[in-house]
Amino acid sequence: MVLVKIREGETIEEALRRFKRECERHGIIQEIKRREFYESPAVRLKKKQAEARRKMRRRMSRSRY
Repeated sequence: MVLVKIREGETIEEALRRFKRECERHGIIQEIKRREFYESPAVRLKKKQAEARRKMRRRMSRSRY
């Protein structure tokens, strides 16, 4: 849970900006986007495997040079 206390003399806009930055730092925004639509376990597994293949391809292409 992200908690932002308003400092003395701080405007609401500044506090909101700090709150958004903290949410981004904790990965809350990414988690919300990931959970926006339901993904079946099979689709999740396929995405994970595709990402692993992409990473492996990148590693292999870098190691050739």
